[in-house]
Amino acid sequence: MTALSADVNALDRAAFVARFGGIFEHSPWVAERAWPARPFADLEALHGAMVRAMRAGSADEKTALLRAHPELAGREAKEGRLTAASTGEQKSAGLDRLAPEEMRRLAELNAAYRATFGFPFIIAVRARTKDEILAEFARRLSRPPAEEFATALGEVETIARIRLERLFAAQGE
Repeated sequence: MTALSADVNALDRAAFVARFGGIFEHSPWVAERAWPARPFADLEALHGAMVRAMRAGSADEKTALLRAHPELAGREAKEGRLTAASTGEQKSAGLDRLAPEEMRRLAELNAAYRATFGFPFIIAVRARTKDEILAEFARRLSRPPAEEFATALGEVETIARIRLERLFAAQGE
């Protein structure tokens, strides 16, 4: 467990949301709703409060959260419009260095997935290879929508945990 410095628990709502609002992609409402759960003993408690806030959101809010995620190596990446966190995550898996055939395959998978489920394919890409990601992409396309919705939310939780760990590591906490 990673202990939190006292300043995290001392943040007012606006400062807390400013610091943690990007942990869940373009969804600062998660941090806003987790703030009242202070004090957080450690990173695990902070992550847990944020996950509970996300899980307590309405179906529409959770769908919007999923839709806020970029496609893997998609248009946002090509146009340089990813968040810094998403850019680093996709680079870590080599998704910024795909061969033309891999790009075409990923574009096909992105389109099929979005058409099937209504939101982009979400996977915690850190520590995964592009081949592992492509295999998981193809496997998850055949799942029932409710099951895939739950899986995508689980991946969002994992991504949030990784982002929190990286944020605290970068700040020396």
